[in-house]
Amino acid sequence: MSAVHTGPSPTVARDNGIIPRKDMAVIWVLLTAAFVAILNETTMGMAIPHLITDLGITPIAAQWVTSAFMLTMAVVIPTTGFLLRRFTTRQMFLAALVLFSSGTLIAALAIGFPMLLAARIVQASGTAIMMPLLMTTIMNLVPPASRGRMMGRVSVVISLAPAIGPTMSGFLLDTFGWRAIFVVVLPIALVAMFIGWRWLTDVGETTHAPIDVLSIILSAFGFGGIVYGLSQIGSMGEGISWAPLAVALAVGVVALGLFLWRQVVLQREDDALLDLRIFRSKDFTLSMVQMFLLSMAFFGSITVIPLYLQDALEMKAVDAGLVVLPGALAMGLLGPVIGRIYDKHGTRILLIPGAFLAAGMLWLVTTLTVHSSVWLVLVAQTLLSVGLALSFTPLFTASLASLTPKFYSYGSAVIGTIQQVAGAAGIAVIMAAFTAVSNTGGGTQVPEAVAAATRTSITIAAVIATVTIVGAFLIRKPEDHAEHPGHAAH
Repeated sequence: MSAVHTGPSPTVARDNGIIPRKDMAVIWVLLTAAFVAILNETTMGMAIPHLITDLGITPIAAQWVTSAFMLTMAVVIPTTGFLLRRFTTRQMFLAALVLFSSGTLIAALAIGFPMLLAARIVQASGTAIMMPLLMTTIMNLVPPASRGRMMGRVSVVISLAPAIGPTMSGFLLDTFGWRAIFVVVLPIALVAMFIGWRWLTDVGETTHAPIDVLSIILSAFGFGGIVYGLSQIGSMGEGISWAPLAVALAVGVVALGLFLWRQVVLQREDDALLDLRIFRSKDFTLSMVQMFLLSMAFFGSITVIPLYLQDALEMKAVDAGLVVLPGALAMGLLGPVIGRIYDKHGTRILLIPGAFLAAGMLWLVTTLTVHSSVWLVLVAQTLLSVGLALSFTPLFTASLASLTPKFYSYGSAVIGTIQQVAGAAGIAVIMAAFTAVSNTGGGTQVPEAVAAATRTSITIAAVIATVTIVGAFLIRKPEDHAEHPGHAAH
């Protein structure tokens, strides 16, 4: 049965680019909530040694605190495209914050590992909703002339939260213990939830289409199986059994294929969990391919570079963190500036130099040895981040702007899913190469072996990034769909 649209009408695009104060208030609430959610996502990596000691668990078990979070994100994000059309903005925001806050409270009170693991899964369920909700709302509220600038602020959230998270986590761990991480985050989340409950208004349309349970099951096994298999391949642990990983990947691929087939059938009646008609837009499809490749190169390289700093140059973890911090800060702070450039001049002025810069810096990293200067690494990492900043903001904006409002939520869900799967794939491929080469040379205890492993594994990232130079010339800034309704997906 065809979906019936109800609720508020979509916001009409305003040519003057001015965003009403009430709409900006909505966006700021969502930006704050998304910042808190992503900040929390990046804090637990440094807590693993503390969890092993305090909870008396193995390193493999402790790693599930982050793995379970990532898996939950991979399972939930693909469903958000439908959920954001099925329920109102306010309902989805409150659901996200209730889940996130409940998980944070449970984690702060956790008396054992099972309770903490369950808390992280609940947290991730709320986090997974926030970014698609934020992007969909921006596309509905912000006129085309200002979308780049607002997506630049999304880039600030995506970049600065991971940069601040480990630093904040390190301070709290050394001073108060791992529970303090959740105690600090909880009141911020509660304040954001209260503000949203008090002032957030609904945006866009809703639909009465039924939720397809089979699609949810297939999505969970498809995306969950693939991300789990890839994340385990990329782990640093020795003695990995390949049989369960192969099974997980096989189940994931088959389930994903069935999921995609199911969506093609359901979208004929507007009942799809993830409407694949968004890929009829050439600009959206090209942007997603570009984003997938860049995310693979980015997540893989930022996993290897800190290992090189610590094991090849023999730096302390805190010093290695400071080396990569300027890149993360630059990536975030440049977001609004890059967004304004996009609004005035389009994609190519950003994507082309961004692709060349990212690829060039990765090729530079392939020359590192045990005698390389830490300043060379700092400059390369910072300029790599600038190159990626020049790419991600225009890709976010151009991809969603190529769709009609009906498909914004599905496009946002695909962006989140692409980042999760590409990140897992990049880490898997690049870390597998790193581990193989370093083991051949004597392991991570041998600096020369780590340097050789870094050169080999980053070469893979550099090749991937070089391919994106072609895509940078092909992706364009879509015209306003209100004036040219035929160019977007229908």
